[in-house]
Amino acid sequence: MRAAEIRAAGRPPVVAERAVPEAGPDGVVVEVTAAPITPLDQLCASGTSYFGVPATPYVPGVQGVGVLTRPTPSHPAGTPVWFATAAGMRPGDGSMAEHAVVAPADLVVLPREAEHALVAALGLSAVAAWRCLTATGGLTVGETVLVLGAGGVVGQSAVQLARIAGAGHVVACARTDTALERARRFGADHTVRLDEDEDVEDLARRFGEPDLVIDPVWGFPAAAALRALRPGGRLVNLGSAAGEQCPIPSAVLRSRSLRVLGYTNNALTTEERREALLTVVDHAVAGTLTVDFTRVPLADAAGAWDRPGRVVLVP
Repeated sequence: MRAAEIRAAGRPPVVAERAVPEAGPDGVVVEVTAAPITPLDQLCASGTSYFGVPATPYVPGVQGVGVLTRPTPSHPAGTPVWFATAAGMRPGDGSMAEHAVVAPADLVVLPREAEHALVAALGLSAVAAWRCLTATGGLTVGETVLVLGAGGVVGQSAVQLARIAGAGHVVACARTDTALERARRFGADHTVRLDEDEDVEDLARRFGEPDLVIDPVWGFPAAAALRALRPGGRLVNLGSAAGEQCPIPSAVLRSRSLRVLGYTNNALTTEERREALLTVVDHAVAGTLTVDFTRVPLADAAGAWDRPGRVVLVP
């Protein structure tokens, strides 16, 4: 079979021929139909993540979509599934191959009508957006949600899912006109273009007064968002694309009893992840949730590794 291999940390993958993996007593073999290249894959492969330098060579891909190659006690061969792996975080191979071995607990059976490439593109990014809005962020009906980094997959998903979860007003912030136009198409009521040279107080005023901020970027945008929050407001952070530091005075937090909450998918139980993923998939099947992505043949994985936007490898 063909597979993308990380042969040295910090280098793009190399597509090579490998033997089809055997399941063993604790796994099942999935024929992969779609595997996204995600920021977590790139971070793990860089060797700079808090998981440490990965053992090489390995097949990257922390999630994917495919079909069961053999029946299990619960499902026949050909059953469509989404799956997770620990590739790059622990020894073992991931989804960027024609076949992958997966632990049964990491499988989620999908509806037959689900589009595999779209589910792969959404995947854990949309799961994070949904959980940040609901379980962590505690969104209540009618509240105003500000989505930072609305150009990424988390941000694109959050704009749409905020409305689905009952937000009364959705504000999207991004760096480009293209991302902002797409956010409006996805249901944002108001958009704010991020200007790095802008004064933080001016940006805060342009944000309005949100109740909840979904923040995959941190840095300067989060500092402005915290200044904009209404009393008792919440900011849920799940990334640092704009910087590892966020300059915010203590008085801003204390004077309005603001809450800053951290989020990671790694803290989810298997059942929590399954429930969130199926919620996301249901909305994708219904046509109320989508994201922009590019399909690329698995054979071109090396050239697509650093391509901007969400790329889904198709074996």
